[in-house]
Amino acid sequence: MKLLTLLSLLSAVAAQQQKIYQGFNTGATLDNTKAKTQADFEAEFTAAQALHFSPGVFNSARLYTNVQSGTTNTPIAAFQAAINTNTSLLLGIWCSGTTSIDNELKALTTAITQYGSKFTNLVLGISVGSEDLYRLSESGIANKAGIGAGPTAITAFLKTVRSTLSTTPLSSIPIGHVDSWSAWTNTSNSAVIEASDFLGMDLYPYYEKNLGNDISNATAIFEDLHNQTLSAAGGKPVWITETGWPVSGATSGKAVPSVDNARAYWDAVACKYVGRVNVWWYTLRDADPAIQEKFAISKSLSADTTFNLTCPAGSGAPASVNTDASKGVKKSGAGHSGMSAVSIVLGLSAGIFAILL
Repeated sequence: MKLLTLLSLLSAVAAQQQKIYQGFNTGATLDNTKAKTQADFEAEFTAAQALHFSPGVFNSARLYTNVQSGTTNTPIAAFQAAINTNTSLLLGIWCSGTTSIDNELKALTTAITQYGSKFTNLVLGISVGSEDLYRLSESGIANKAGIGAGPTAITAFLKTVRSTLSTTPLSSIPIGHVDSWSAWTNTSNSAVIEASDFLGMDLYPYYEKNLGNDISNATAIFEDLHNQTLSAAGGKPVWITETGWPVSGATSGKAVPSVDNARAYWDAVACKYVGRVNVWWYTLRDADPAIQEKFAISKSLSADTTFNLTCPAGSGAPASVNTDASKGVKKSGAGHSGMSAVSIVLGLSAGIFAILL
């Protein structure tokens, strides 16, 4: 009987690890800096699942903190919202600018007790930190990215999280760290890789000013830097935790924000990886006033989208869902006209780049 129980447990864990998740990143506050309420989170999660013509259902969310904004250690309202909408969660523990994550862990353990399996069954992993290593890097400092945390601190925090959760229902959940591709390929951060079950990779060709980042070269840049991260990971899973292309904002190097370019990037990158690896796109709605570029996929937090999400034929992406455009806010020109000219250039560019390598 004990053997059967153990085998059942191992089978359940394996099934969870094999499942592929797709969703969006979501912060703790609105664009006016006010704390998001449960209703705010529910509106996001509901809109994400209803997006017109999305390749599969976007029913996962990546959080940056477990703590409700404006409180010391109250569980974030996103937890109850996720339960109400059956949204899986990549939890986040904020690690920069602090020597202790006790409040983060207090919020998490309180949620485990308060919500039980309704909550823990939705947790797919925990990210201990977000771009902390990047913020301390030369490029992070040059870009005034803010206060970070070094590899020693992050490694210690990873150990603390594992110890705290060792006797809870989340004891077997993957625990890792999210950072920029450049942090992962920096050998001085190798201890964090060794201590992580997975690597969350944030990668935006739009911000790679020194790599000839015109939209026609965006796919090639993404593939190159993604492959560098995979190599640094040494066989550990690499999840795409942030990527996207802005629809408006300032030109970055040769990268021009526009709806057409955002769609071209979606066609080339989202449509290749969604359904194949874990992906959290940036973003469903813009809520960080410090980011001048606008990335939102959803219009006014509805089923209506900034551009058509249907993936090109042959991309291998999941089939489009929510194809009844009369639901939510009705789209104009809902039919997909095939790959845009920019998307075709992206694909050709990627092929040329691969040949050159």
